[in-house]
Amino acid sequence: MADIFDKIVAGEIPSYKVYEDDDVLAFLDISQVTPGHTLMVPKQHVADIFAYDEELAERVLTKLPKIARAIKASNPDIIGVNILSNNGEAAGQSVFHSHWHILPRYADDHVKIPTGDNSTDYTPEQYVAIADNIIAHLED
Repeated sequence: MADIFDKIVAGEIPSYKVYEDDDVLAFLDISQVTPGHTLMVPKQHVADIFAYDEELAERVLTKLPKIARAIKASNPDIIGVNILSNNGEAAGQSVFHSHWHILPRYADDHVKIPTGDNSTDYTPEQYVAIADNIIAHLED
């Protein structure tokens, strides 16, 4: 079953395109959290970052800097960007077609990206154990 991004890629639903090539489509997010808020989606349906293989990741993710630079250059008031991707329902993913939000940032835009500092909850030994466990699961 096609999701909304598949339909946008197929041209069945209109969008405000800012970039397109054989691998990706970038278009304005209808919510416009800040002016210029853009979504970049792979044209190949892939649910989330966990479903990418190396070749698809190279074809898709290398486009992020080009699009981010264009967005930043489009308005002198843009002083930075957040690049965000929610992967999995627990992470807040609502459309299960991989996508990247490129969110322009402006002085006093009042957008709050959640952050936290839990560093006091961890010992050096716990950091080592967590890092070693991740390393053990890296794919070649």
